Amino acid sequence: MQAILLALFVTLLWSSSWVIIKLFIQEIPPLTFAGLRYSLAFLLLMPALYLHRQEVVGAKLSDLKWLIILGVVYYGITMGGQFFTLKYVDTISYSLMLNFTSPLVAIFGIFLLHERVKFIQWVGLALFLCGVFLYFHQVANLPASSLGVVIGCLTVVSNALGAIVGRFVNKARLFSPIVVTAVSMGIGALILIIMALSMEGLPSIDPKGWLAIGWLALVNTALAFWLWNTSLQVLNAMESSVINNTMLIQISLLSWFFLGEKISLLEGMGLLVAVVGVILVNIKFQALSTSSESQIGLE
Repeated sequence: MQAILLALFVTLLWSSSWVIIKLFIQEIPPLTFAGLRYSLAFLLLMPALYLHRQEVVGAKLSDLKWLIILGVVYYGITMGGQFFTLKYVDTISYSLMLNFTSPLVAIFGIFLLHERVKFIQWVGLALFLCGVFLYFHQVANLPASSLGVVIGCLTVVSNALGAIVGRFVNKARLFSPIVVTAVSMGIGALILIIMALSMEGLPSIDPKGWLAIGWLALVNTALAFWLWNTSLQVLNAMESSVINNTMLIQISLLSWFFLGEKISLLEGMGLLVAVVGVILVNIKFQALSTSSESQIGLE
C-alpha cells in the first residue's frame, strides 16, 4: 500500500508539471523552458551518476548508443515537442492525445519486440478510442491551432518509440536504472539547450519563471524519478503502468481547478471510458519491470 501511495504521489507531481508549464509557457520560450528544466535535473543527478561511473566508462559503444537514442527520442524530441504543444493546445486535450502512447506501444511491440497482444488488450484499445471520440466530440476549440495538434501527434509517436527503446535497454539490463535515466536525460538536455540557444537566443526570465523551472527540475523531475524508482522496487510494471495512466484524470482535474479548463459531462464520461481502455491495454506490460520504461510519458 505504501508503494502505491508513493507512486500516486509521483504521478500527481508529474500531473502538476503540466499546469506549471501552461502557466509560464507564454513567458518562457518552449525549448528554453524544457532545456533548463532537464539540464538542472541532470546536474542534480550527477552525484548518483558519479557513483555508477564505472558502468559508463566500461560500457561498450554498441550499448551506449541506445542511451544516446533514448536521450534524443525521449528528452530531445518528445519533451521539446511537449513544451511546444502546451504553448498552443490546452492541457486536457494534450494529455488525452498523449495517452495514445499505450496503444501505439502495443502495436510497435508486435513488430519490434515480437510481443503478443491478447484479445483483452484489443478490447481495451477499442474502449480507449471510444473514450477519445466522446471527449473530443464536443471540444470545439481543438482545431484552433493546427500547429499544436501536429506537434502533439509527433510527440505521441516519439513517446511510444522512446518507450520501446527504454524497454529494450532495461530488459537487456545493459545499465542500472539511474545510469539509464541520468545519461539519457543529460544527452536530451544538451540537445534542447543547443536548439534553444540557436532558435530562441538567450532567455530573459523573471524570478517567478526561475522559481518554476527550479521547482520542476528539483521536485517534479529529479526527486520524482527517484521516488518512482523506489516504488518500482515493490510494484510490478502492470501496477505502475495503471497508476501512471491515472494522470489523464489528474491533469484534467488540475487543469479544471487551476486553469479554468471546463469539462462537460460527456467529456468526463469520455475520460473515464478512455482510462478503462488504457488499463486494459496496459495489462500486456505486466511481465516488464523497468524504471526507464515507466518514466516514458509521465512527465
